[in-house]
Amino acid sequence: MSAPPTAPGAPITDLRQLTAWLDGGGKPADDWRIGTEHEKFAFRLSDLRPLPYDGPDGIGALLAGLTRFGWAPVLENGQAIALTKGAASISLEPGGQVELSGAPLATVHQTCTEVHEHLAQIRTVDNELGIGMIGLGFQPKWRRDEIPWMPKGRYGIMRDYMPKRGGLGLDMMTRTCTVQVNLDFADEADMVRKFRVSLALQPIATALFAASPFTEGRPNGFHSFRSHIWTDTDPDRCGDLPFVFEDGFGFERYVDYALDVPMYFVYRDGRYIDCSGQSFRDFLAGRLPALPGQVPLLTDWSDHLTTLFPEVRLKRFLEMRGADGGPWQRLCALPALWVGLLYDRQALDAAWDLVRDWTDEERAGLRRDVPRHALVAPFRTRTVREVALDVLDIAAAGLQRRARHSDCGDDESVFLQPLRVIADSGQTPAATLLKLYHGAWGESVDPVFRDFAY
Repeated sequence: MSAPPTAPGAPITDLRQLTAWLDGGGKPADDWRIGTEHEKFAFRLSDLRPLPYDGPDGIGALLAGLTRFGWAPVLENGQAIALTKGAASISLEPGGQVELSGAPLATVHQTCTEVHEHLAQIRTVDNELGIGMIGLGFQPKWRRDEIPWMPKGRYGIMRDYMPKRGGLGLDMMTRTCTVQVNLDFADEADMVRKFRVSLALQPIATALFAASPFTEGRPNGFHSFRSHIWTDTDPDRCGDLPFVFEDGFGFERYVDYALDVPMYFVYRDGRYIDCSGQSFRDFLAGRLPALPGQVPLLTDWSDHLTTLFPEVRLKRFLEMRGADGGPWQRLCALPALWVGLLYDRQALDAAWDLVRDWTDEERAGLRRDVPRHALVAPFRTRTVREVALDVLDIAAAGLQRRARHSDCGDDESVFLQPLRVIADSGQTPAATLLKLYHGAWGESVDPVFRDFAY
């Protein structure tokens, strides 16, 4: 989640500014970039417990240790709550999940190098502090009340508001991890096509990356419990957005949707002001109860958009949000999948041909069924696994046509190999974990912290 804004934006005096702000994200294809984000659970090696912020082996000490690599701290109330270096940042999720928000890069090869360098830095500090990191979709062992909260003002507001809207919002905040990729669009028409394709195919990514089969030390009946959690977090701001597929969809329609999502907060003078449940439309009219007489700034609009949680999120780029966190190879596979589908025109057309006649009901069915059944979920006369194989073929061809090669001569399709293994075998990462749990691990989740740590 985002750090506090570093500079105020212009006041919003006309509703058209909101649409124009989104439209301003459009870029020519040569300038399209790849921004990969991934979260991971931090834990003590001695007892596997999640880290508090304070203490010699806490999250604060981890952030301090990383500054030796050129990262600069971002402070809130005198405490480091994020780090920045160039266009990249390291931030904290509410339960101490550590997130890398990578720089906008030109190729998946560069993204994978960035991930490798980041994890190497993390391991250096981890080894000194006696801590570890693991990539899964959901915390496998600890209860919600055993997760320490991080000292960020926006999280306190969200913590109070979440239970009013759903039963699993606090679990989303404290016990989930994801990997996502942020991708560019050329203009409104390109955004619409990419939004529709990626939203329809998000459950396919969820199935391929499903890695959250445990809750509090036992199987939970899901392949991606993380994905299921979003269905009971907040109906105002989550879901698969059927209006994206309606005629006339564009920036203006997304603005209308965003304006109707209740607010969480406004950031002013170094602090977060609780506006939970209040209306951004009232804010535009100067009638926000928390700030009477004031109108929003563009930074308030940007902040508000970060509090919407659909499966694909539009800001000045598109965020793919359907995947569970995972190991190093799958962190590189996610950007490869979506770049292959969305950054090659022929692949984008083929992907649209695949999904264009899917109905609202069919998309909703996938969203409902995939968290529990993953690749074996039925779809029309086939299974999600069979759809995934088609999707991987389209993505691989798109990456091959992009022809971005490494120093070794490999194109970016090499990063799809872990997903190809999953789809070919029909065995999700969650299924692999469950097999170990019932076999070599003796029905204990503790070994996952050893065997799957970075």
